Amino acid sequence: MSFTAEVKDELSRLIPEDVAARRAELSALVHIDGRLSGRYRLEIITERAPVARVIVRLFHSLYRLKTEVTTRRSVLHKSYSYLITLPAQNGLEEAIRDLGILTNNGLEMGVAERLVERSGCLIAYLRGAFLGGGFIANPREDAHFELSCGHEAFARGLTALLALSGISARVAQRRSNWIVYIKGAEPILEFLALVGAHRAVLTMENTRVTKSIRNDENRLVNAELANQKKSIEASLAQVRDIQLCIDQQGIESFPPALRELAELRLAHPDVSLRELGELARPPLSKSAVYHRVRRIEQIARECVAGGASGAPGSL
Repeated sequence: MSFTAEVKDELSRLIPEDVAARRAELSALVHIDGRLSGRYRLEIITERAPVARVIVRLFHSLYRLKTEVTTRRSVLHKSYSYLITLPAQNGLEEAIRDLGILTNNGLEMGVAERLVERSGCLIAYLRGAFLGGGFIANPREDAHFELSCGHEAFARGLTALLALSGISARVAQRRSNWIVYIKGAEPILEFLALVGAHRAVLTMENTRVTKSIRNDENRLVNAELANQKKSIEASLAQVRDIQLCIDQQGIESFPPALRELAELRLAHPDVSLRELGELARPPLSKSAVYHRVRRIEQIARECVAGGASGAPGSL
């Protein structure tokens, strides 16, 4: 089950007790998923059985209208959709007007302001909008949230409702649909908490913490690998410099301090400068080892340049 489906299933259990809030939630659902035909016949299509049950329950509790539910299966996608039909009947036109879908001037393309004047109704309206056309990405992926609807005016209205709730959203057109989208985990969490999807909030928070810990671990591992790579490359360069000096002048040409370090490096090509200093007798500090390594590098450059004559200089 997708995370969107999980959130919708959770929200489907939150039927408001307040009549005005129920009306607001049903209005948003019908606005997004509904289609009017004839005079009047209302059809609402959803892909989630829990959402279909919410629609039927809300219509029955608010208007006591006859509803018909048809389950349809897509052979291509091997998924189900649910068609809720309200055939022409007494009270249907009044119900559609009450839901702010139909006015004396025709269909209401935006959000009917009278339905969302109260805070609880505004929240219920947003919950209905998500049940109807919401999508939220899996928390393990990049944070993304959107509400899909058929009209720009409605998308702008939803954006305004989100702004009133302190949530910033934008509108974009995608083919024939209009999309209200939210980027960033924080505002998405605020929306989920606002509409009552508290289990989804916990899931997102837990996933974010896990991702953060894993990312920190990956950064530490990558940094450690990078440091190891640099250390190995430096060690191999030191071995090459020492071998070059030995090939041209012999190990005996090194002064005692450099000779000890050269022999230790040849014997332990995979250890760090700090560890190399600990192997010396007496032990050397990292800075002392580094200083002697730089002296060997200088001698090797002189050998390459053909400028070395006699024994290498002492420290």
